[in-house]
Amino acid sequence: MENLDPNITVAIAAVCGYLLGSVPWGLVLTRLAGMGDIRQIGSGNIGATNVLRTGNKFLAFLTLILDASKGAVAALIFMQMSELAGIVAAFAAVIGHNFPVWLKFKGGKGVATTLGALLMVSWPVGVLTCCVWLVMASTFKYSSLASITSIIASPVIAWKISSNEDIAYFAAGLAVLSVIRHKDNIRRLIKGEESKIGQKKAEKKEDTDEVTPSA
Repeated sequence: MENLDPNITVAIAAVCGYLLGSVPWGLVLTRLAGMGDIRQIGSGNIGATNVLRTGNKFLAFLTLILDASKGAVAALIFMQMSELAGIVAAFAAVIGHNFPVWLKFKGGKGVATTLGALLMVSWPVGVLTCCVWLVMASTFKYSSLASITSIIASPVIAWKISSNEDIAYFAAGLAVLSVIRHKDNIRRLIKGEESKIGQKKAEKKEDTDEVTPSA
């Protein structure tokens, strides 16, 4: 691919990143484990938080790792071609997770995939963003709040510690996407109706898609 036009390389990165991100690991793993359709359980989302509601912590952890790897692997592969291609592939992977064509564009919130992408594109930014998530989650016990605040913080972190403006713009784009995907969670947080980490739901309701950062 070294001899390809840079625009074509970026286009291929976008398509491949999207397809990689669109693999619904939460749904695949729960079906393989004989738990049925994860979309009919808890919040109905395909991320690790909802997988955790099945009671299978290992499966939830595996979902988290695999979802995060989608953003990381997309970035890793295409950063060998160019930094821009890697960033585009990583962003497309988050889009793929959030809007998978295989599930009629109804996916997760993309937090784990976002963090995986950030860690690969710029590991210092990714690590500090994860630290913000951990602090917020341990303090307030709301996964959605931790996810929203940590990803919103990521472009600020990138501006402060990175000399590459593209990384800051990349993080800012992910932050905007995260806020959009968490709009229902934001509304419930304001109303005091959001579920805390580890709290089970009796019936299906739209909710956050993270356990530690996930979706």
